[in-house]
Amino acid sequence: MRGTTVMPGTNKRNGSEAGSGGLPIHRLEVPMPNTLPFAIGTFDTIGPMSRASFPHRHTFHEIVYVTGGTGSHVVDMNRFTLRPPHLCFIAPGQVHYWDGVRGLEGCVIVFTDDFLLEHPTDRSLLRRLGRRPWLELPDREAAWAARLVSEMDHEYRTGAEGFGGVLRALLHILVVRAARLPAPGRLLRKAAQVPRSVARPASMATRFVALVSTPQTLSWSVRECAGHLGVSVSYLNEAVKSAMGRTPGELLREARVHEAKRLLACTELTVRQIADRVGFNDPAYFCRFFRRETGTTPGDFRRGGGDIHHDHRIASIAHPGPAA
Repeated sequence: MRGTTVMPGTNKRNGSEAGSGGLPIHRLEVPMPNTLPFAIGTFDTIGPMSRASFPHRHTFHEIVYVTGGTGSHVVDMNRFTLRPPHLCFIAPGQVHYWDGVRGLEGCVIVFTDDFLLEHPTDRSLLRRLGRRPWLELPDREAAWAARLVSEMDHEYRTGAEGFGGVLRALLHILVVRAARLPAPGRLLRKAAQVPRSVARPASMATRFVALVSTPQTLSWSVRECAGHLGVSVSYLNEAVKSAMGRTPGELLREARVHEAKRLLACTELTVRQIADRVGFNDPAYFCRFFRRETGTTPGDFRRGGGDIHHDHRIASIAHPGPAA
């Protein structure tokens, strides 16, 4: 698994694209098909983007367990002062950066939505945590957080049989317990470096992603989603592309694929039934869609048990731009 950072103005024809919001967009690149896109490591082993000092976005989830350091972390225009230990949850599309940080220590966990196939409710919990991302950890909470992160790191590095399931279970526990913690108390607003013109599209993108993350809306068109959100199709396209670096249509297809993968991996439903649940009346067309998006057929994906080739070594998520 590796990562790329798409800088503003990058040409999509060269294999990448950047949103019109003028901010770098960082994404994980994993072999397809692959339902275990996950990495955990220190700030050093994950790479320089894990401590980037300029505003940027991710196309994946990031959880940061901070155990040392001074300075602040800015997430969606909210500035949080470092007083470790902390847990920080950053959802896809959120703008964040580290400011004036010294001696930053801890652990970084990165993964895509596909890693959550066995616990689909974790997607909504993670996006809820992203709205109050900075959690302080009193002694009791710091103890279980350190234990869970340490166990995840051990499972990932050793890669023993069944480690993917163990990682998902440990992550599920971490997310559920974190959601029980109170909202952060030390918050300084007006992180002026991120303009409100950037925050507004990000808010609309968050609402759109939450909308298409529910099974009931997977059959909706982009126009129907725009109507539900009370905006025009053109505004929705501009806002989501600016915030996420991808169009609403691309994210809707991604949501359909994610739900199809979950149903294939975790249920005994037939391909026809799954096609119907993700908005396809024609099973044959669904199979062509699934293969185009994932590189494999629904049947092959199911026979592979969901986990089809994964390099369990800690990946270096590299940044080719100015923060390297």
